[in-house]
Amino acid sequence: MAAGNGSTKQKSNKPAKTAISPTRSDNYPEWYQQVVRAADLAESSPVRGCMVIKPWGYGLWENIQGVLDRMFKETGHQNAYFPLFIPLSYLEKEAQHVEGFAKECAVVTHHRLEAGPDGKLIPVGKLEEPLIVRPTSETIIGEMFSQWVQSYRDLPLLINQWANVVRWELRTRLFLRTAEFLWQEGHTAHATEAEAREETMRMLDVYADFAENYMAMPVIKGEKTECERFPGAVQTYSIEAMMQDRKALQSGTSHFLGQNFAKASRIQFLGESGQHEHAWTTSWGVSTRLIGGLVMTHSDDNGLVLPPKLAPSHVVILPILHKEETRAQVLEYCTKLADELKHSVQYDGRPVRVELDTRDLRGGDKIWSWIKKGIPLRVEVGPRDMEADSVFVGRRDREHKDRFTLKRAEFVNTLPDLLAEIQTGLHDRATALVRENSACINTRDELYDYFTPANREQPEIHGGFALCHWNGDGAIEEQVKNDLSVTVRGIPLPGQWLDDLVREPGTCPFSGEPSPQRVVFAKSY
Repeated sequence: MAAGNGSTKQKSNKPAKTAISPTRSDNYPEWYQQVVRAADLAESSPVRGCMVIKPWGYGLWENIQGVLDRMFKETGHQNAYFPLFIPLSYLEKEAQHVEGFAKECAVVTHHRLEAGPDGKLIPVGKLEEPLIVRPTSETIIGEMFSQWVQSYRDLPLLINQWANVVRWELRTRLFLRTAEFLWQEGHTAHATEAEAREETMRMLDVYADFAENYMAMPVIKGEKTECERFPGAVQTYSIEAMMQDRKALQSGTSHFLGQNFAKASRIQFLGESGQHEHAWTTSWGVSTRLIGGLVMTHSDDNGLVLPPKLAPSHVVILPILHKEETRAQVLEYCTKLADELKHSVQYDGRPVRVELDTRDLRGGDKIWSWIKKGIPLRVEVGPRDMEADSVFVGRRDREHKDRFTLKRAEFVNTLPDLLAEIQTGLHDRATALVRENSACINTRDELYDYFTPANREQPEIHGGFALCHWNGDGAIEEQVKNDLSVTVRGIPLPGQWLDDLVREPGTCPFSGEPSPQRVVFAKSY
């Protein structure tokens, strides 16, 4: 249509400007790093391979920790703390265990420093036995359990530890893979195999419940193959989530250790029959990797998006202070609103957490800083809003220009519903991604095509969860891994949304041999 001045309006072909560059579709790995930085979650430290978790990121971890700690205690577990240093001989007690972790261990060989001839510090005082900086605690905790457990009356022993661990990594990525990270590790001892197996599955369910209902991150529960099993375990189970680049993230593990570690650590007890028996043990854990999973599940090209149940804060109030003559009144109005929300509104059983941003910055800069940090709700209040006793609200799960006005009282009364709606919406969106990008694969060529990008030099987002029959042969698994960087993420357990797709028996497309059910193949972190 011709405009009044005779020119013709044309739609711009320029891509929409985003706060994060590159975008997910342009370069997903770099997009992830930029989201973490823009949200002020963490940054690399002067110590190679280690990160500094900043207050906003640590606030997330505290909320993750708080919810899980409550869930652990509700299932009968108690917290304890064990040494950071583990004698080398302890790891050597369990052959598979030491083999699995040997290349990742940090080793302490001396116990003090002295100034050398040139004034530089040098290690002296060689230890009689090297100490391993904790990569995991099965062996040291097993040693203590052997002292604590004497009779069947001492069982079950249900212990959790919140700690840091060190595993040397060559390629690091904030939250996903660092030399040092924070985690929890549960360790339990039982009188019978059945009780230990029940514990293993109970804690897997706890992790799945947390991922689905707090992180809004759908997961698939499954058993790991022998190649992917925890070193020394009889069976390992995991929850696997799909990230927005369609790769899998192992988000929690639960291990049935049988009596392997009990025999290595001499965890024995006098049974009801009067005979000495070895205990049956489990271990299970999640780490700060969950924060990386949360980032990659929900965030967009404008920054972090947070599920309200775990967000460090739920609402930020942004006073609009253009005019000096109304500055004091607007600030007072916003302060009272913040106090009202903090003291009278609850969400998910806790008081709503509110930020009042009075920084001396341009309004746009403040708004975008909170968009990039992923706070669920932004509330702008200017002189006109104050006069109308209204607030101007933006939701992080919607486009940044999609804002609406509510009367103050209505906003206060409906705030829990708004947060619940965001939480549910994020889970629904993530669930849709998994369902849309999971496919039944029936031939070898189909699997290889599924995981081969069109652009090999700069691969686009491709693949997903391939539900494929497999005969259990580790050689086939290794071949697929070498060819495609694809692994069996898990053998799905019954009672999940994909039951109708995976439970029927079939034929392994690699060997032609029978297969009891389909498994999940995927690229992963």
